[in-house]
Amino acid sequence: MARRRVGHIIRRNGRKYGQASVEIKIAKDLEKSPQTMRREDEISFYSREYPLESFAVSESASAEWAADIREKVAPETSALYEQFQQEIESGISWVRESGDIAAVGIPTAADVTDVIRQKAYEIGYGEIGFTRFDRRFIYESRRGDVKNDLPNAICLAVEQEYSATQGIPGLDSERAQGDAYKKQIVFAKDLVGFISRLGFRTQVFGPAWHFGPMIPLFVEAGLGQLGVNGQLLSPHFGSRARLQIILTDANVKYDKPVDFGIPKFCEICQVCFTRCPGRAIQGQRIWFRGVEKSKLIFKRCRPIMARYDGCGVCMKVCPIQKYGLPEVMEHYIETGEVLGKGTPNLENYELGDKGYFRVGKLPVFTSEFFDMPLGRSEEYLSRKHARDLRSVDKPEQQEKLWSSYREAIEKSSNRQVKIVDMGMDLAE
Repeated sequence: MARRRVGHIIRRNGRKYGQASVEIKIAKDLEKSPQTMRREDEISFYSREYPLESFAVSESASAEWAADIREKVAPETSALYEQFQQEIESGISWVRESGDIAAVGIPTAADVTDVIRQKAYEIGYGEIGFTRFDRRFIYESRRGDVKNDLPNAICLAVEQEYSATQGIPGLDSERAQGDAYKKQIVFAKDLVGFISRLGFRTQVFGPAWHFGPMIPLFVEAGLGQLGVNGQLLSPHFGSRARLQIILTDANVKYDKPVDFGIPKFCEICQVCFTRCPGRAIQGQRIWFRGVEKSKLIFKRCRPIMARYDGCGVCMKVCPIQKYGLPEVMEHYIETGEVLGKGTPNLENYELGDKGYFRVGKLPVFTSEFFDMPLGRSEEYLSRKHARDLRSVDKPEQQEKLWSSYREAIEKSSNRQVKIVDMGMDLAE
């Protein structure tokens, strides 16, 4: 195929602190303005009339179901999650209380964007950007937790270790994910202390305790774009970016969204769509809550994640994650092709008891495999209890059912303090 024309060139810092900056050439036929993928009036409408909620809350029934399934079929993974919960518990407590940390320095009117960015790179963050904190993306259950007087968002990404990620799904990749979250705690404490000494306040979100979806703010801060797989694809490490946001009242200037060519590239690539074990990814974009995106089918995703070490195949087979955006774009400009597509180096994976799946081959599951409770746990348990009561008529049977119901509610309540699916979120 003929060589593609270069539409624009993006200059970025190196992947790690101290590395030389890089140029990323974006093909002309992949250009698409980020502003065309948002409808501000629709975002405002849905935020006002149908507030966002975390899946840890709105789908808590399936989260608890997944934990039970995991204990039965993947006990090593279940034990790893429990260990991670214990190791990160104190860090999560610090994150939740971070908004109450008082500034120790004397603030000035000076712009501190560059000094914060430089400090964040030195600490170890791989991507740093600044944007206005858009309160329309706050979960309904978090609205009382987010400080009202911190208008600016510092978007920070930690890179999940490369080699372990390529073995997805597996325990090593899950450990790498947990290690990235633990780094977030260490890095955030360092950066918060630095900003405090400058005289400004902060509030930290992530890991495991989030104000809402972070990807829209990262896109606005010019740190990547939303991929078909539902993940932020950052220029250096694709979907290996583990996201964190620090709100602040520090005097900073905002970055702007960047067209990395990712939305149109995803339309051509489609590897995550064709390789998803549960067929949970949709290749075509739709408008959803004011954002143009590929909508994932949640009920075909979590059953796979629960049984196969968190799955993550959509992350593994993304060429931007595998090779990096500069290399992927260079290859596309030169050949008109997707780097790695159709090759075992990118597309092959192993899925536990199902075996090894080469290019073009997918596992087969029964419809019962995807049966799981949906909605909030308390609502699901209430509906189930009502059905069970209608099936019995003897007082002793009814009393036994009431006892079982009370135990189930208590167990569910205790689980609200558990981190969902290796660090996704807390329900409480």
